[in-house]
Amino acid sequence: MLGEILKRSVCAECRFCCSFRRVSLWEVPFVSEELFKKQPDKELFEKIEVRGAVCYRMILDNDYKTEDPGEEAPCFFLDPQRGCTLNDEDKPLDCKIWPLRIMETDKGGYVIALSPTCPAVNRVPLERVRRVAESIENEVRIYAKKHPYIIKKYIDGYPILTEFDEL
Repeated sequence: MLGEILKRSVCAECRFCCSFRRVSLWEVPFVSEELFKKQPDKELFEKIEVRGAVCYRMILDNDYKTEDPGEEAPCFFLDPQRGCTLNDEDKPLDCKIWPLRIMETDKGGYVIALSPTCPAVNRVPLERVRRVAESIENEVRIYAKKHPYIIKKYIDGYPILTEFDEL
């Protein structure tokens, strides 16, 4: 989805979005029930309910080797040589649109915001990123309405690219 502004090779080399520090576990993508059912290692996921919808999240606790909150654990689907092993159809929307996030504001509205932590997108002019966010807004809204667990709480400091009142 973000191919107009980020080359696959840049993302494949970085892979920042495919590993999670303990302090950023809120970023671990939720997996739909459909994708969960395709997984051979179902015990690697925990079933949870977020915003009234059932989804699954990777259990990364056993993958950390120290108590350091900055230590990173990789996504189960990340192959060190090949990158993400999921095909585009099975990739969670959180992964497809990273570093964009659909978030709910304190006022009850919704935004597509930019995570300030992606090293590659920070080199792209913000207006180019905004145009991409606007171009995928409808698709993101439709998906979020069906899968409300992908909606994060808005975090101050995340640049807002698009805003809307309802899904």
